[in-house]
Amino acid sequence: MSRQHDEQTIALAGMFQAASLVDQVAHRGMVPQNSYEACIASLFVTSPQLTEDVYGGVSEVPYTLSLGLRHLQDMVDKNESAQNKQIIQYVLGMIMLQRQLDKHPDVLAKIGEGIDAIAAKARYFNEQDESSSAVLEPVAYTHRNVIAALDNLYQETISHFSFRIQVGGDPRHLQNTENAARIRALLLAGIRAALLWRQVGGKRWHMLFFRSRLKPSLRRIIRA
Repeated sequence: MSRQHDEQTIALAGMFQAASLVDQVAHRGMVPQNSYEACIASLFVTSPQLTEDVYGGVSEVPYTLSLGLRHLQDMVDKNESAQNKQIIQYVLGMIMLQRQLDKHPDVLAKIGEGIDAIAAKARYFNEQDESSSAVLEPVAYTHRNVIAALDNLYQETISHFSFRIQVGGDPRHLQNTENAARIRALLLAGIRAALLWRQVGGKRWHMLFFRSRLKPSLRRIIRA
């Protein structure tokens, strides 16, 4: 079971990282680039061999998901700051939206097709950059045109569900078009992490009532 718990912990950390970044964009208008790139790039890892591959591979997870792992540790340690409570609410909202997607396979298929099309767009912008290599790095997925396309995909699909995540923050940042696009792209990444969590056996009540069983997995992953 320890392997399954590790996989669930990684997926949860993905949700917590996306939620934390949403909160940071909403309140400060900026995010740590490495954490941001890892979340957005995860949307384009559609056939991972391991759960860790979604976030860069086994050796990279402690770094690419460091922000999410830290907030997940806060939840396990019952650090109930206002920020952590808000982040947990975003995570629960992502789980709720993923469950809505389960009931609408047509919408899920549309998102999959949209992700494939946006991946081609990212490759195009990567090729236009003379300094870039043939291998697509995570930074390519955070090009403003790629983020705008993810924003549009979110609005064409998930935004039509009756349940919506209400993001609170500084109106100056929330009303900025690029920030709004980054928030929706991050919410999409969080929902992708929620799907991953379900695929490795995660359930909503696990997060609420079995926090202690995350501790050994957190230690293993952080110290890897």
